[in-house]
Amino acid sequence: MQQGQGYQRVRISCETVRLGIMSSTAYFATGCFWGAERRFWQISGVIQTSVGYMGGSAQNPTYEQVCTGATGHAEMVKITFDESKIIYQRLLEEFWTMHDPTSLNRQGGDIGTQYRSAIYTTTPAHHLTAVASRDLYQGVLTAKNLDEITTEIISADGVVYYPAEEYHQKYLVKNPNGYDCHSSTGVAYPTAGLRV
Repeated sequence: MQQGQGYQRVRISCETVRLGIMSSTAYFATGCFWGAERRFWQISGVIQTSVGYMGGSAQNPTYEQVCTGATGHAEMVKITFDESKIIYQRLLEEFWTMHDPTSLNRQGGDIGTQYRSAIYTTTPAHHLTAVASRDLYQGVLTAKNLDEITTEIISADGVVYYPAEEYHQKYLVKNPNGYDCHSSTGVAYPTAGLRV
């Protein structure tokens, strides 16, 4: 654990208790994490976002190490959200449509396992909802003759989230015209989707 992370976690927890917020955590990988973080922080009910690395073998990886593909990490967005204001399903709908989940280890010109599509779930209920939302979206994609979804959906239990370097955090606040590459299938999530 990096110095200050424990304090940040305690500070967020105290703030959450003080405000009476029922918060949950979600982890999504959609390719380059800069643009994905911005899409999530703009959603009402999202309390906090950060970017980091998950799903690899090395401890405390650097951006440069992750970019080699040797560590096996994915670029990840961590989201803390208020469940009294937004449901997990709404975040999933944003996830599925903000990138191309049928593209294996690639989003646009960004190629490599670090750009894979992934959902790391924090509760059994979230896991079931994620799988159901994938199956529903796959049905829509199949009807349009698009490929199979390649998204990895696994439990976050035992998977360490390593915050990325400070210059990556809220990158598009610091650089409003910065790189924001996200492909998309162009297919909307069905409005009659699950509301779990």
